[in-house]
Amino acid sequence: MKIIGIEHIGIAVNSLDQDAPFWKHILGIEHRGTEAVERQGVTTDIYDTGQGKIELLEALGEQSPVGKFLENRGPGVHHICLEVENIYTAIDEMQANGIQLVTPEPSVGAEGFLVVFIHPKSTGGVLVELSQKPSK
Repeated sequence: MKIIGIEHIGIAVNSLDQDAPFWKHILGIEHRGTEAVERQGVTTDIYDTGQGKIELLEALGEQSPVGKFLENRGPGVHHICLEVENIYTAIDEMQANGIQLVTPEPSVGAEGFLVVFIHPKSTGGVLVELSQKPSK
């Protein structure tokens, strides 16, 4: 598996309207866009630092994964995302090494990336997302 780099850090927030201005106006980080990812129950608000992105995550409902995270832990870092060259190779390597994935197959996430999450039980307590850029 080839890790290309840190793609983004996901931060769970209660309100994009309340929390986005810090990233957009105070820090002046380039806003890439806002996108609802229905199948993951989240609205993403993405900021590009040039060396990786910040992805603000607002739950679309209390029962979504981010909604449950906010209820249990409150706002804060939700996950880190590593970009991989090939998501299927990465999944095969994770499974061959006994690493617990949240789901066994990738899904389409924000910006059209193929994504899979590694369970925090296998990473020392951090939710890790692996992602592959969409084909052009």
